[in-house]
Amino acid sequence: MRIVMIGTGYVGLVSGACFADFGHQVVCVDKDTAKIDALERGEIPIFEPDLDRLVETNVKAGRLTFTTNLKGPVSEADAVFIAVGTPSRRGDGHADLTYVHAAAREIAEALKGFTVVITKSTVPVGTGDDVERIMRETNPSADVVVASNPEFLREGAAIRDFKHPDRIVVGTEDERARKVIAEIYRPLYLNQAPIMYTGRRTAELIKYAANAFLATKITFINEIADLAERAGADVQEVARGIGLDNRIGAKFLHAGPGFGGSCFPKDIRALAKTAQDHDVSLRLVEAVLAVNDARKRAMARKVAHALDGNLRGKTIAVLGLAFKPNTDDMREAPSIPLITALIDQGAKVRAYDPESMQQARAELPDVAYCNDAYSCAKGADALVIVTEWEQFRALDLKRLKAELAQPVVVDLRNIYRPDEMAALGFAYESVGRPQQRG
Repeated sequence: MRIVMIGTGYVGLVSGACFADFGHQVVCVDKDTAKIDALERGEIPIFEPDLDRLVETNVKAGRLTFTTNLKGPVSEADAVFIAVGTPSRRGDGHADLTYVHAAAREIAEALKGFTVVITKSTVPVGTGDDVERIMRETNPSADVVVASNPEFLREGAAIRDFKHPDRIVVGTEDERARKVIAEIYRPLYLNQAPIMYTGRRTAELIKYAANAFLATKITFINEIADLAERAGADVQEVARGIGLDNRIGAKFLHAGPGFGGSCFPKDIRALAKTAQDHDVSLRLVEAVLAVNDARKRAMARKVAHALDGNLRGKTIAVLGLAFKPNTDDMREAPSIPLITALIDQGAKVRAYDPESMQQARAELPDVAYCNDAYSCAKGADALVIVTEWEQFRALDLKRLKAELAQPVVVDLRNIYRPDEMAALGFAYESVGRPQQRG
């Protein structure tokens, strides 16, 4: 199949490379000339495990190319995916569909012959209707079907998620479009990945509902963690105890500093706004947003508590800046409000992250960035673990204690065991577990 991917951001680049790896001919299009030039040189603009290898392999095989020219590739395509950004609109939280609408107009102008235009960007219910209307107005004679095919990729595990999906959701009632999309995903039949065909609006809502539900699980266990700390219980054992119930499941029940990233915060805000537009009150979804925002700010108070309530003049070492491991994504990362609050309370902050420090400098210019975990900890009054990178799970704790000015560790990801940290002489605080002091 001849596929055009509009947008070379996270979703577009991963999806385009994976489709090419299936054997399709894929052209990735982006208006950003510098980004396309970098991709043609083999430079990947995001960090995602194995993505560089996947892109290189398929470029060499001639199945994957990059261009700023939309018209030529679209005119020859069987399917065109829209995978542009849909950030929160400044001021009101609605999804900003400017890039989606602009892509629809440009695609319509270039269409020749029957083509399926598929929205992969996360968009509010009814966006497919808008895209179809725009395309009909732009090119009334176009033989086109607009479908929805939301993505369900986890940053840090995106390639595996793409090739081994729980489900593939396709929103269209057009039989020709179904056949084209089924052929695109045919290589996944061996993995028995189910294709779920729905109406277009239903597919759009499935994506938002899935993200909102997962965010709700995270927020729920974070609130239970607060109760566990006060009541002397262990939230990790609570999570295991409820997660073994098949009706609940163990995933997304890890207490921490709150969710962030490019999807959950903006998508949940957009879902709440979409509901308001339809005169529906999603009070649970609205509460999830409020609780998560408050939790991120509260993490600085947790650090202050570990230092007897006073941060002025103290040096805090922060390990992990990206919103999760195996990515360099700083969007809505819990580290940002945490570090901002620490600095506002008079602390000096040093930080280390294996991948995201270049991106972090734009968000957090007043931080001293270090080359490794131990140089970050050297002379600090407390160490805070914010992102659970694998390399932070096996630190030399004796060396770490020797580097710190005070043996204080605030573990916001519950990487270590409280009893072991106390035995080594650390004053150790974690999330949803009793405090331990050596």
